[in-house]
Amino acid sequence: MLKLFDPILTDLSAEPISLSPRRYGLVAACDGGLLEVSGLSVPVGSICRVAHGQNETLAAEAIGFRNGRTMMMLLGDSVLLRPGAKVRPEGRPGMLPVGAAFLGRAVDGEGHPIDGDGPVHARGEWPSGGIRTGALDRSPVRERFDTGVRALNALTTFGIGQRIGIMAGSGVGKSVLIDMIAHGANADIVIVGLIGERAREVSDFVARHMTGEKRERTVVVAVPADHAPNLRLRGAMLATSMAEHFRAHGKRVLLIMDSLTRVAHAAREIGLLLGEPGAARGYPPSALATITKLVERAGNSAASGGSITGLYTVLADGDNQDDPVVDTARSILDGHIVLSRELAQRGQYPAIDIAASLSRVMNDIVTSQHQTLARTFRALVASYEANRDLVLMGAYRAGADPQLDRAIAMHELLTAFLCQQGGDIVHMDDSVAQLAALLQPDLGG
Repeated sequence: MLKLFDPILTDLSAEPISLSPRRYGLVAACDGGLLEVSGLSVPVGSICRVAHGQNETLAAEAIGFRNGRTMMMLLGDSVLLRPGAKVRPEGRPGMLPVGAAFLGRAVDGEGHPIDGDGPVHARGEWPSGGIRTGALDRSPVRERFDTGVRALNALTTFGIGQRIGIMAGSGVGKSVLIDMIAHGANADIVIVGLIGERAREVSDFVARHMTGEKRERTVVVAVPADHAPNLRLRGAMLATSMAEHFRAHGKRVLLIMDSLTRVAHAAREIGLLLGEPGAARGYPPSALATITKLVERAGNSAASGGSITGLYTVLADGDNQDDPVVDTARSILDGHIVLSRELAQRGQYPAIDIAASLSRVMNDIVTSQHQTLARTFRALVASYEANRDLVLMGAYRAGADPQLDRAIAMHELLTAFLCQQGGDIVHMDDSVAQLAALLQPDLGG
């Protein structure tokens, strides 16, 4: 029975004793979730506790300063908050909890467990903004990354340490595709950040992936859409910090962020609250800069030999591929997978638009034969799609275009190659072999 208290006693013994006076400030103003606190000087990023009723507190994060007051944003609801409430600093500013204790656990943006399995006894800490390194510390991508999805392995091959975006409108299958990759990917550690998504999706994902052997190498950081914007942003930083921690220990990490757009939305809310002017479609510059900073933390480490392969979903509002978030993500990522609503409506799942998708490192990590096969497949699909209306109307005359004739003859086989059931796993070598078997007889003819 006493062994149950060992983790708690260990935590208490490791906690440093502070003999300095306890400082506190007072709530001077509240505008929505934005607080102005007087008499308390703390760094940006500090977590504080606001007195709330009998022996209850609310969490708040310092996000800026104005006219001698500290600007804070609540991590929860402002209901029953009163003027003059005491605000006390807590913990180390700018540091997030990390460590092996989080493996097999589902936590919120503050690192508190949401899976009902008791507290997480993690002693490690990592800077919320990451540890900046030189550009040459990012070793190049040289090894293939097996996603378990045939179309991705064969036609847009990923590399270990690559950053990839999955771009699509709502309801086209982004979450289903990352579910397939999380199920079939080969990685030492899988860290999933479910930021700003539906709470139902969080529970479903945990039920599917936090079981069996996969549980011991998986961490889920979940902050649903109804939480405060700074808590959503903090959840994204916590997931990335955990990935950096494991990379520093030489692990190959798969970091899945669903979704990067919700992170940008959270940063936009914070920026607008602080009075920053909106620029591109209401996004202040800091919101788009947040995406760049977050994505740039993934990649290979030359120092430790570890890697972070980043997979980020990007919501294209109104299926607009020129949305500021989509455009910013496309420019900074090492590749992007575009999902098509039209293909999804035809029943093709995953609805990957091969012609619009690209892996910028593929030519560096696959053989010349594989490159030739992938280019041939893309050309056939693009040729058919460009002339699809003519073919369906019967206006195309066979023999006018040999490549289109070939694409029409192979259309069903090409579509079947792109389709895959959610629970199926097709490994890298099998994907390339199936692509060769599909196209080499055709090339030979």
